[in-house]
Amino acid sequence: MSDLFADLSIRETRVPNRVMVSPMCQYSCAGDGLATDWHQQHLGSRAVGGAGIVMTEATAVSPAGRISPDDLGIWSDAHADALAPIAAFIAGQGSVPAIQLAHAGHKGSKTPPWDGSTPVQPDGDGWVAPSPSAEAYPYDDDKTVATMTTEEVESVVDDFRAAAERALDAGFEIAEVHAAHGYLLHEFCSPVTNRRDDRYGGDFEDRTRVVREATAAVREVWPDGKPVFVRVSATDWLPDRDSWTVDDTARLAGDLADEGADLIDVSAGGLHPDQQIPDTGPGYQVPYAERVDEATDALVGAVGGITAPEQADELIRNGRADLAIVGREHLRDPYFTLHAAEKLGREDEVEWPIQYRRAV
Repeated sequence: MSDLFADLSIRETRVPNRVMVSPMCQYSCAGDGLATDWHQQHLGSRAVGGAGIVMTEATAVSPAGRISPDDLGIWSDAHADALAPIAAFIAGQGSVPAIQLAHAGHKGSKTPPWDGSTPVQPDGDGWVAPSPSAEAYPYDDDKTVATMTTEEVESVVDDFRAAAERALDAGFEIAEVHAAHGYLLHEFCSPVTNRRDDRYGGDFEDRTRVVREATAAVREVWPDGKPVFVRVSATDWLPDRDSWTVDDTARLAGDLADEGADLIDVSAGGLHPDQQIPDTGPGYQVPYAERVDEATDALVGAVGGITAPEQADELIRNGRADLAIVGREHLRDPYFTLHAAEKLGREDEVEWPIQYRRAV
């Protein structure tokens, strides 16, 4: 029986335990998308803390793919060079370095949350935010958004491919395609935000085409022995609309596995301000992961309100997910995995850094 401290082999990559650091935006680049000392410290300390996989925040595949001007990027070789020492440090601590490749779509060109998430204008530090259907979303009055042409959508797929190539050069072992939380690929999937009449809009097959193409493009350049993940929003949380549902996600998961995705990282929501979020108690999104797991042979990661070692262990032990993806608890405790081993009586199966063992 697997548990939180069982290793996991995905293709030829061995993950030492079932804890993954969830991608969490830091909004801490200096307007150029280059990783900084903050990213080294933030990601490196979670690797020191024992997590099996340490994944970067949403890393933009193009300048227009950022959420804010201060987002992390990987649209040039300089960005890969800045990330390479971080990936090497994570691997040096025994964790698996992973990167989330992302495009913010119409949610881009905004200030960081602590500055109000207000629109940034193209004549300042902002840009025109690309959208599947610019008329489909209740934007701020001064938000500058434009509907993408078919050629621009195809170019985004190329951007994901090029970003994956750079991420590989930087030393990352896992690439994740971000298709959740109301960002571009999710915007295409949902009928709420996609009203197109070209090959990227209409029925389920056409609305999901771009996420399938982006996943295939990443898989094409990612080595056969290394894993590709996809993060999805299982539901739009818009029950009174024709929207994206858990059943849609279960169907998409099988399609993504056919394109080479090894693990589906199951989150939810983020598409629309009218979303009706259910009670956000412990593990509130885990049932979505279980539904997806029923529909695909791909591995599944669960996220959302995972805060306690016993809770994370239960997910794995009872086969509810293959990975426990822990976000905010890692902000509170960078050493979550090491502390979990102590609490679960598994100290013999993990090692504190030799520099810290005098305190154990």
